[in-house]
Amino acid sequence: MEVILKILWLVIICLLSGCQTGFYKGPPSDHFDGKTFYNPDEKGKKRNGNYDLVNLWISVLQNQWPASLPEISYPLLPANYPDGAMVTFINHSTVLIQSKKINILIDPIYSYRASPFQWIGPARHREPGLSFDRLPTVDLVLISHNHYDHMDLGTIKKLQQKYHPQFIVPLGNKVFLERNGVKQVTELDWWQSVNVKETKISLLPAHHDSQRWLYDLNKTLWGSFGVEISGRKIYFAGDTGYFGHFKEIRKKWGTPQLAFLPIGAYEPRSLAKPYHLNPSDAVRAHLDLGSHRSIGIHWGTFQLGAEDFNQPVNDLALARKKYGLTEKQFFVIREGLPFYIDK
Repeated sequence: MEVILKILWLVIICLLSGCQTGFYKGPPSDHFDGKTFYNPDEKGKKRNGNYDLVNLWISVLQNQWPASLPEISYPLLPANYPDGAMVTFINHSTVLIQSKKINILIDPIYSYRASPFQWIGPARHREPGLSFDRLPTVDLVLISHNHYDHMDLGTIKKLQQKYHPQFIVPLGNKVFLERNGVKQVTELDWWQSVNVKETKISLLPAHHDSQRWLYDLNKTLWGSFGVEISGRKIYFAGDTGYFGHFKEIRKKWGTPQLAFLPIGAYEPRSLAKPYHLNPSDAVRAHLDLGSHRSIGIHWGTFQLGAEDFNQPVNDLALARKKYGLTEKQFFVIREGLPFYIDK
């Protein structure tokens, strides 16, 4: 039965339909040709996203995580500064940012599976560190791109029903959210900004892609976020490979006090390298940004790569040593534990 389900999941990947986010119409740019978005260094390059996805899942299925993961030993955190912005890593890439004036939720996923279906697809191996019912009033939701582990429709509908928050998304994603009942949606292109409750939100570049079904590869934009809140700058990388955009972000947007950088879903490297940082790449991104501190995200919840569940943490330790960083400069944090940001 297990083998049959695996085969069925691979077939579903190839046959998905009716799940697209929509198609964007707008003027061409250095990352949009009038029909399709692209990473600037990949202009004119043709990809078979469905072929890559099938090969990725074959690799994942050959190295499955245990159903129940053992507890991880977390480091002692740097000193907290409870006079300004506070962040909570909920798990996977879901992050809560709070000040006295606003509560921001980024890439929220509370569903059991990161999938268009809740009966098959990548399953949750860890519960959220902060349950949905314990969330504060959510004023603003940021979504970095349309992959199922970042744009989770089940969670979006629950947030809309309970809090009616404002959503900020990259170009092309607005129509999908509005079609699913979201009322307040703002679309941004790279380097565009909007102010919400004295907090400045900027959509910044990322080196990634977008797709929710068979025929919508890169029809919507992806990105990272810069959040300027209570005198602090917080950077959220979304999903990204290592590229020169980190140095560009530092030059144009500034140096963050805290960066959330993905450290998981990086194997097999032949497929993942252009679009997912490994821990060594994440440390290089930390240095390029000049971030005071960085927290590793996008690991240990959904198995989206062929690496072992604890390999990102182990590889991060090796990368810190290689580049001369301490555990207080780039660390992983326990899910649900609030962390205050110093200036």
